[in-house]
Amino acid sequence: MRPDPVVPASLSLKPALDAIGKAVDQRFDKLLAVPADSRARLYEAMRHAVIGGGKRMRPLLVVAACDLFHVDRERALRVALAIECIHVYSLIHDDLPCMDDDDLRRGKPTVHIAFDEATAVLAGDCLHDIAFEILADPATHEDPFARLELITELAVQSGPAGMAGGQMMDLVAGDVIYDIAGITRLQQLKTGALIQWCLEAGAIMGRASDAHRKSLRAYARDLGLAFQIADDLLDVEGTSAKTGKAVQKDAAAGKATFVSLLGIERARAQAHALIDQAIGHLVAFGPEADLLRAIARFAVERDR
Repeated sequence: MRPDPVVPASLSLKPALDAIGKAVDQRFDKLLAVPADSRARLYEAMRHAVIGGGKRMRPLLVVAACDLFHVDRERALRVALAIECIHVYSLIHDDLPCMDDDDLRRGKPTVHIAFDEATAVLAGDCLHDIAFEILADPATHEDPFARLELITELAVQSGPAGMAGGQMMDLVAGDVIYDIAGITRLQQLKTGALIQWCLEAGAIMGRASDAHRKSLRAYARDLGLAFQIADDLLDVEGTSAKTGKAVQKDAAAGKATFVSLLGIERARAQAHALIDQAIGHLVAFGPEADLLRAIARFAVERDR
């Protein structure tokens, strides 16, 4: 078994994030070309949501996982585009007045503010559909069984047993008293499920062994929780100018979070412990997993 290479906490992910952001934007620009008919407003709303913003952490996770198994980069980027479609659809709907009622996302007006509520609903719906259209295309993988597994896993991780289930738990969080186990379960679904899919997708694309898939699932589980704790800390300590979205909303809504239950310092220590654990799960991989190790460090050191 190879020793786990040490990744300095100071290792910058900016070049990788910039590169994946540019690649994703270029593909969305082509995919969502505005038609010369009455659907134009819908396409403009989707473009507003997906182009030119966000950390692009999930697409980068997909590419990093695919790189472990030498998956063709263009195919990996197709899978990365699919997860970004699902992530952004969830943000559009999450920002609606019937849910979190937010005016700001990724440093610009939310879709229902820039356009209108009905257009925002349709934009989210369409991005959801486009994700599965991308995965079903033979250009993503020549093996129909691999494509089916990608689709099935994404349906599970984005549905009631995954992200949407976590969102429901979050919607009632102001009326339900969650302890640390309850908050952990909520965030494993709401945030962690899509992160898990990113790693699972790389393993599916690369026909990984069961042992490698188990390691990547464990990495994703710990990374997802650490990522959410970092988000909770940013909601308390961050600013809208930095994060690109409203802050201090959880406390105002009376929702329990990792920070409200553990306190700032214990929550921060827990996030770092989870990241150390996540990196430890990559011990079977060599330098080819350095990007995943750096992403893990970035998850708890970011300011947005």
